[in-house]
Amino acid sequence: MPEATTTPKKFTSKADFHQTARADRYQFHDYYLVDDLLEDYHRMARRAVRDWVKAEVSPIIEDAAMRGECPTHLFKGLAEVGAFGPSLPEAYGGGGMDEIAYGVIMQELERCDSGLRSMASVQGSLVMYPIFKYASEEVKRKYLPKLGSGEFIGCFGLTEPDAGSDPGSMRTTIVDDGDAFILNGAKMWITNSPIADLAVVWAKDEEGKVRGMVVEAGTPGFSAPEIKGKWSLRASITGELVFENVRVPKGNVFPDIRGLRGPLSCLSKARYGIAWGAIGAALDCYDSALRYGLEREQFGKPIAGFQLQQKKLAEMITEITKAQLLAWRLGTLANRGEATPAQISMAKRNNVHMALEVAREARQMHGGMGITNEYPIMRHLMNLETVLTYEGTHDVHLLITGHDVTGLNAFG
Repeated sequence: MPEATTTPKKFTSKADFHQTARADRYQFHDYYLVDDLLEDYHRMARRAVRDWVKAEVSPIIEDAAMRGECPTHLFKGLAEVGAFGPSLPEAYGGGGMDEIAYGVIMQELERCDSGLRSMASVQGSLVMYPIFKYASEEVKRKYLPKLGSGEFIGCFGLTEPDAGSDPGSMRTTIVDDGDAFILNGAKMWITNSPIADLAVVWAKDEEGKVRGMVVEAGTPGFSAPEIKGKWSLRASITGELVFENVRVPKGNVFPDIRGLRGPLSCLSKARYGIAWGAIGAALDCYDSALRYGLEREQFGKPIAGFQLQQKKLAEMITEITKAQLLAWRLGTLANRGEATPAQISMAKRNNVHMALEVAREARQMHGGMGITNEYPIMRHLMNLETVLTYEGTHDVHLLITGHDVTGLNAFG
């Protein structure tokens, strides 16, 4: 198996990126007054994140994406605004809020960039959540506060080169070796892995049961090569995880969870955040298209005055509004512990597809300017092409809904 040949460069401050004079002019759009359904602290959390994004991330995000480099200094800022595990207990490094707060925070982050939301949702939903849910008390106390504060960066190892939509076919294994397990295998398409301090990894034991565990970077045999050449999520760092006879202390293995129920519960948590987050990307595209349509003149009047442009804008805000209501209702169910994986799949699939269509229409409204980094449209469009297929592909989520309504499994 390949070893990492280079150490990814960490960009640890805003000064590492070229500053631009471009202002973040985004204004929130709420056509059906969905805000009336939120609590005051939901709106306060959203405002705190929005203010931070406008001040600290918007000025550098285009440059980071163009250079294909992750602004890792933002992990500390994400922690400070409560973006890591907002709905986990404060005693374990979370925010102590509810699932709707988690959703609106993810929406504000993805309004800026899907990669930024990925940085946060992986840390909170795919690393902190399984440790909180399944690890021993000792492991929780050891890792969760440092993850919540941004001192540690985490990643989540489930997908493999030959096991994507079918995680049950994973080949990564752990074998009991007395006081430790020996871990061998490889994971692919892992957000944060080249810069992570630890990984939550899923592997099969000698009985073929899927087990979860925390593996620290720097353990002999652990490597995390970066994946280069991405056209999407360029401001988020992605890599592999390679394990060659890695010794994992038995205490780091989750004691009471067996099978795919463990990793799939984490994916449900992340998919829920994506269902909210994708709306943010759609809102940013709509906001830019609306402003551009009112300012750009052709044939003696703003292009927003033409019927076809109004059709685009009206359809955009209609679909965004439907997604906002879908996400809010899902959030109320999640707060009651009643949101099913199938309901989450429906919202993830619908809202990401909606955002991608909004981005495409917005790109057309911007004309040639839509492909430049003067506007966020093409960056969102490229990012959403990935969001459409990660945490469960568009088609897999369709089949999850089909299975739920028919009772018939179309997967195999």
